Amino acid sequence: MKRVAIMSGKGGVGKSYVAAGLAIGLSRRGLAVGVLDADITGASIPHVLGVPKGPRVNENGKMAIGRSPHGIAVVSMSLFMPEDDKAIVWRGPLISNAIQQLHNDSDWEDTEVMVIDMPPGTSDAALTVLQSIAPDAIVVVSTPQDLVTTVARKSQDLAAQIGVPLLGFVENMAYLECPHCGESIELFGASGEQKLLEGGAELLARLPLVTGHAALADAGRLEEAVMPEFDRLASAVWEKLSEV
Repeated sequence: MKRVAIMSGKGGVGKSYVAAGLAIGLSRRGLAVGVLDADITGASIPHVLGVPKGPRVNENGKMAIGRSPHGIAVVSMSLFMPEDDKAIVWRGPLISNAIQQLHNDSDWEDTEVMVIDMPPGTSDAALTVLQSIAPDAIVVVSTPQDLVTTVARKSQDLAAQIGVPLLGFVENMAYLECPHCGESIELFGASGEQKLLEGGAELLARLPLVTGHAALADAGRLEEAVMPEFDRLASAVWEKLSEV
């Protein structure tokens, strides 16, 4: 099984959206895809992908995966919570232990590629994933603002220190395409591509802000979205991941 972790130096850049979109794109390539929702205190993957709640144990005593309507395997603390707005008030060691248990104690069945939705930042929880789960590579999510690209580079630096390869960056919310004239509007300023690539990395995708996707995600129906940018991102990631 190949594992790719989706990281961000800070919250609010759409990391979970990119993780879900990448999983959908990989699934559309015919791969058996699983998502580990390692963002314990901000888990959102089951909601976005429409996975029913409820703890599950299979006949072997392992945690059984949840499934999206189109078959993506999902493991998340959110599935164990009665409501999505209930807080998980845990300190770092408990969160780190929970991430390892979700990964190690789940039956991932036929999963060929695992997308890990990382907790934001570069502290305990992120270290747990990079050191204990040891993904094959990471993808870092940023947005165009200069400050955000600077913080995104911290994820690159962390992965380099741990020895996990960086496949490249994704610049999310890069532009909005006007529905009337088709003009690309850079809502958050010009691309931060130059700063992102200073360390020799690659920009894998510039993703637009698509209002319809937000509505589908809120309804748990993101798999129904037309997502050509994510299809191309999935192709690029899988090609690079296969070489790691």
